[in-house]
Amino acid sequence: MLKEKLQPFIDRFEEITALLTAPEILNDIKKMTQLSKEQSDLLPLVEASKEYFQVLENIQENKEMLGDPELGDLAKEELKELEEKKPHLEEKIKTLLIPSDPNDDKNVFIELRAETGGDEAAIFVGNLLQTYMRYAELKGWKTEIISLSESDFGGYKEAIILIKGNKAYSRLKYEGGTHRVQRVPVTESQGRVHTSAITVAIMPEVDDIDIQINPNDIKIDVMRASGNGGQSVNTTDSAVRITHIPTGIVVTNQDEKSQHKNREKAMKVLKARLYDLEQAQKNASEKESRSAQVGTGDRSGRIRTYNYPQNRITDHRIGLTLYKLDEIMQSGNLDQLIEPAHTYFQAEALKKEMEF
Repeated sequence: MLKEKLQPFIDRFEEITALLTAPEILNDIKKMTQLSKEQSDLLPLVEASKEYFQVLENIQENKEMLGDPELGDLAKEELKELEEKKPHLEEKIKTLLIPSDPNDDKNVFIELRAETGGDEAAIFVGNLLQTYMRYAELKGWKTEIISLSESDFGGYKEAIILIKGNKAYSRLKYEGGTHRVQRVPVTESQGRVHTSAITVAIMPEVDDIDIQINPNDIKIDVMRASGNGGQSVNTTDSAVRITHIPTGIVVTNQDEKSQHKNREKAMKVLKARLYDLEQAQKNASEKESRSAQVGTGDRSGRIRTYNYPQNRITDHRIGLTLYKLDEIMQSGNLDQLIEPAHTYFQAEALKKEMEF
């Protein structure tokens, strides 16, 4: 029963309220901050639960008064209103019961890599990168280019950007996976449609509290930067490669003229990748993912197809097809895809949560 499921949250809220007045907590800023945040997170659920309990109590009282010759008609009218209110409150509470993702408030790294399809895949990395940057602009977020690895015929073999803004990770966390593009490459003389694929990895920006790296576990190499960038880039040992020895993860950055800045950017990406790996291992060991991450973030999983001849974009996870590919790619209005995905995965998380 929903009522029994809610009582522990109310009990915990009241326990925290009492703890926050205890002298030992008042003298411990860190503990007080943790408890205050927990209390704040619980407040919407507790308020809705108390309202729900009151509605249940009022329904019972009015049912008992239905046979009263004086109050029966009034009780019948109030009972109708309460019965209509009850399911709305239940839906609200079920949504509030979905565990929040601790990364939702974080900034987000987007890592795009060309996979099958050679030059055409690299070109699409550039196309999708621009779409994500336009989306960030629409949201009023800031973007920072972390690393670009150019291909020989335009586009990028790999691109990493950091998007900074309110709920950036929360909005973009379902973008991870394989994105497949179908179109006629500029180099195709026969007009045949080719299929290429790129992968997108979504990683929250983390700090030293989230992940700690032992200096003895990393190897840092500096080298001469290669590729485009002008003489100032290519004539100094500004490029940085960091290898995390225990996992074998390698991050290279050469986009800045300063070795220090390249090292700083590379460390940010390394932390994000290690945190992403740690979360994946944690989920695997528990044999369940976070409820809001069902079926996402897996680079082997095809999530979308972008068919240019048909002006069609399809999200295979949720069965959504829109015939406005050009508009979405050019405008950056990804909410037409992101909103339905959020609704779907929230519903999946709710079903999973209500099983317990």
